[in-house]
Amino acid sequence: MPGRPQPQQIGTEDMTDHYQVSKRMSQAVVHNGLVYIAGQVADTRSGDLQQQTREVLAKIDALLKEAGTDKTRLLSVSVFLPHIHDFDAMNVIYDHWVDGFPPPARACTEARLADPDIRIEISAIGAMPGDAA
Repeated sequence: MPGRPQPQQIGTEDMTDHYQVSKRMSQAVVHNGLVYIAGQVADTRSGDLQQQTREVLAKIDALLKEAGTDKTRLLSVSVFLPHIHDFDAMNVIYDHWVDGFPPPARACTEARLADPDIRIEISAIGAMPGDAA
């Protein structure tokens, strides 16, 4: 696909593709017809929960697109909130994001996150097109 960033292939036997690779981690990994999205947090740490949720979901959309799939093929989403009382406010944004297609399986957990200004972190697993997942 023209204009699409080329993944970094690690190993030649298993055809695993890594996207947005840093020294510590890859932001997305495609292997055996699945895409694994690392935990995403907002870059705008000063934003409220809903702003950060929108930003995180946009980052997930962009990673899925870069890997060659989209949110309609998500299988599982894990949401981490430092304050579970933010659950309803997060769902206002999340429900709009998954509107129009069957939503993926999802877990939401209260967890201490890496920075006190992070209001949400989300990781996901999705299927690649052409797979019977």
